[in-house]
Amino acid sequence: MINSALINPRSIVVVGASNDIHKPGGKILKNLLDNQFKGQLYVANPKQDEVQGVKSYKDLNELPQTDLAILAVAAPHCPAAVELLAKEKGTRAFIIISAGFSEENEEGAKLEKQIVEIVNSVDGCLIGPNCTGVLTPNHASMFTLPIPELTNHGCDFISGSGATAVFIMESAILKGIKFSNVFAVGNSAQTGVEDVLAYMDETFDPETSSKIKLLYVENIKDPDSLLEHASSLIRKGCKIAAIKAGASEAGSRAASSHTGAIASSDLAVEALFRKAGIVRCFGREELTTVAGVFMHKPLQGKRIAIITHAGGPAVMLTDALSSGGLEIPKISGAKAEELKAKLLPGSSVANPIDFLATGTAEHLGLIIDHCNKHFDNIDGMVVIFGTPGLSEIFDVYKVLHQKMATSKKPIFPVLPSLITAKKEVEYFLSEGHISFPDEVLLGRALTRIYHTPQPAEEKIEFHGVDIPKIRKIVDSCERGYIAPKTIQSLLTAANIPFVKEGVGTTKEEILALASDAGYPVVMKVVGPLHKSDVGGVTLNIKSEEHLVAEFERMMKIPGATAVMVQPMISGTELFIGAKYEPKFGHVVLCGLGGIFVEVLEDVSSGLAPLTYAEAYSMIRSLKSYKIIKGARGKEGINEKKFAEIIVHLSTLLRFATEIKELDLNPLLGTPTSVTAVDARFRVE
Repeated sequence: MINSALINPRSIVVVGASNDIHKPGGKILKNLLDNQFKGQLYVANPKQDEVQGVKSYKDLNELPQTDLAILAVAAPHCPAAVELLAKEKGTRAFIIISAGFSEENEEGAKLEKQIVEIVNSVDGCLIGPNCTGVLTPNHASMFTLPIPELTNHGCDFISGSGATAVFIMESAILKGIKFSNVFAVGNSAQTGVEDVLAYMDETFDPETSSKIKLLYVENIKDPDSLLEHASSLIRKGCKIAAIKAGASEAGSRAASSHTGAIASSDLAVEALFRKAGIVRCFGREELTTVAGVFMHKPLQGKRIAIITHAGGPAVMLTDALSSGGLEIPKISGAKAEELKAKLLPGSSVANPIDFLATGTAEHLGLIIDHCNKHFDNIDGMVVIFGTPGLSEIFDVYKVLHQKMATSKKPIFPVLPSLITAKKEVEYFLSEGHISFPDEVLLGRALTRIYHTPQPAEEKIEFHGVDIPKIRKIVDSCERGYIAPKTIQSLLTAANIPFVKEGVGTTKEEILALASDAGYPVVMKVVGPLHKSDVGGVTLNIKSEEHLVAEFERMMKIPGATAVMVQPMISGTELFIGAKYEPKFGHVVLCGLGGIFVEVLEDVSSGLAPLTYAEAYSMIRSLKSYKIIKGARGKEGINEKKFAEIIVHLSTLLRFATEIKELDLNPLLGTPTSVTAVDARFRVE
């Protein structure tokens, strides 16, 4: 959909241009003029002979052939103008900044659809409507400010919201971040965020294209396209960070399974970004901080030296990094003592390295040199230096500038004195650097980037999974929750271990099942969806008398059709579930069972099908991962077996899309095995 007429037009017409630069039609023309569009610029205004010094065509029929049209007229007038320009003037790209379309009412949606049909009929490109415009190195077709200076070394930025795009650009510019291209796609009637990203992927040039992409997304219309092109760009050497707004949901959606109750479209987004390798952010300051980190040398590890003349910010940064899994290793030994001897009395080099409020530029240079040359347990540095208010600090920032240019390890500068040291910070930014005003935001950005995996491999793991058998079973299933015996067959076909179980409807059958399983046993009612809620689960039954008594009690529970008997096994409770999310496919969830999933909602999500690398990444991203590894003298669980079940289940779902919800809850994990104890599958 994106074409050369939009990216590099030879001619542009502003329909509805005005002399009033406080109106969108006036401002967008001014921005085009101020930024010296080099092609032919036309104006269409039926009431003016000239607008801002540009000849105005009162009748569109008199207009010369034009590549790109920018419309700033009322919505009802747009379809006729688009049709004339597309059919008579060879126009193949349109930016409609006017509002009053699908975002407003049904009548506006009809106008929008009409415009899309016209543009599509000539293989054209439409940005908007209801957007702020586009910035490329060739033209500043945007009616808002700021209009940043564009460079190949900046960020490509795609936003689903014009106002948000402005706020994000302002946040970025204050940090020293530059841009390459900006697309604010508005209603995305024809061209959305995914389409622009696809264009960037398909036209990517490793020599000239920006390697940093920032996204602000409100609605993911085509998850497959986003996944494909984001993954492709990252494999080509790009870095992508994104905000997906609209994460919360008003009220819980109707769902009968445990997974359905905790799964949400937001977990689907989380899984999509994880699979693609996109760093997920939740606010504009976080997004632009991540972008700033992207523009530094990559951090080749997780061990950070914090260099500062102020203790408090170092403590807060230490907390932010540590809570995110990064390390602030202790610095000691002969070289550390040598460095300390060169600093002012009272300085500390243990890490954080605090060289006091009276520390000098020379001291800073010595510390950075030691971190580079002598401290092998350091992978990167954060320098926190604001002004103590005693004197100007140009010399400090000049040293920082010089050291950043030659350092083998990345140096992230936190310059918090935006008022007192305003001139010094402006100098530092003018040298092409980026400043991070807030150390905690920087710490969180570093941890988000560190924990974002690389794009997943595009493959399906079939090891031990019998797809023909799975299809045969699913094809014979009726809609709704399927019977325990059928679930056992599916788990067997998917090579997922489960505890031996049997179902009976008479006392004699139950006694035989218990005898076969061996006491102690577990009894569960069959029929009610939530067994525990109705008293339908009894553990550790050790005698026939107890067994018969529980059988008779359970068969009286409303909805009971039978009773299931299983051997009593022990282990750490685990949880795996999945839910089909429209457009995304199956979202697979995993975590520890019990309070961790039910109360703390400590779950990790992935999109089926999953690779082993993805499964391990899901497991290791859990807050409760230390329990899985083993903690406080207790043995952990077999992580390899847990990952295998996650992968096998995702493969099953890839070839059985009729399964809309499922729970394996609990599974019991030990150092040698992971076994499903209870399972529930819903087919539609």
